[in-house]
Amino acid sequence: MSPMPTTFLGSALRGTFFFAFGLWWSVRYPLKYLRKKGGAEGQLGRGHTEVFEGTVKAFFALVGILVEQFVPTGPHLQLYSPKTHSWTDLTHWHYSTIYLFFLLSGITDVVSHSPLKLPPGLDRLSLSLALLVEGLLFCFRDYSDAVLDQHLHSLLAMAIFAGALCALLEVFHRDHIILETFRTSSFLLQGSWLWQIGFVLSPPWGGPGWDQSDSDNLLFLTMCFCWHCLGALAIVASNAAASRCCNESCQLKFGDIDVELDCGLCLHRGKKSSGGALLPESSLDDK
Repeated sequence: MSPMPTTFLGSALRGTFFFAFGLWWSVRYPLKYLRKKGGAEGQLGRGHTEVFEGTVKAFFALVGILVEQFVPTGPHLQLYSPKTHSWTDLTHWHYSTIYLFFLLSGITDVVSHSPLKLPPGLDRLSLSLALLVEGLLFCFRDYSDAVLDQHLHSLLAMAIFAGALCALLEVFHRDHIILETFRTSSFLLQGSWLWQIGFVLSPPWGGPGWDQSDSDNLLFLTMCFCWHCLGALAIVASNAAASRCCNESCQLKFGDIDVELDCGLCLHRGKKSSGGALLPESSLDDK
């Protein structure tokens, strides 16, 4: 059996999906933590945000399944060919299986915040399962003699399993900022590394990929993976600092008005301690 090919476009699209989620979380979770630390009451819009995330995740996973199955060279939902007595395009089935579990994760996110009231933590458990399946499939795919290919995906699996572990721990420790931060970093790392894999194995400008037999390439790419880790942490740190500045500037601007930062918006609510509803200006003049 020949090794599964890696195309730049497919790797880049998958990387963009993970990087976009990591970038979004790197802004959302610090804002949520700062608001909670500031003693703001309630969590207005949290359920809507989770539903939005789940919908986006499920949509792109479904699109991924359809693309993998129904491209001209795809298996078109045929797993085994009775004519050739062999499996049909297992590369497409490989990625379809990954997308399937992320589709289930997205659906679970949506249903968890519906009137059905599923057990708390089920959304994080489904995300952890999706990541575990992804890592498992990458660990046991056929690399044949492609040593560099195997090394690249072994490093990728480290990022995947780190995210899976964080998501699993969040089942029991909900809204833990450290776990959320590491999960965010793992998604950023996975996304950027998938882009790196695309550039190494199938450069977008054409031509062959890097030399599979050169040991120096293995050493360099291991260092490169560490640089990607540092870059992911830098993005999380910079966005957390920007979130803090944004939160403080809103507090200074609106004074004793409670400011909720969600989805990049400032939603203003009068604090309960201010007492009663505000009277119209005309009513005050009448008094």
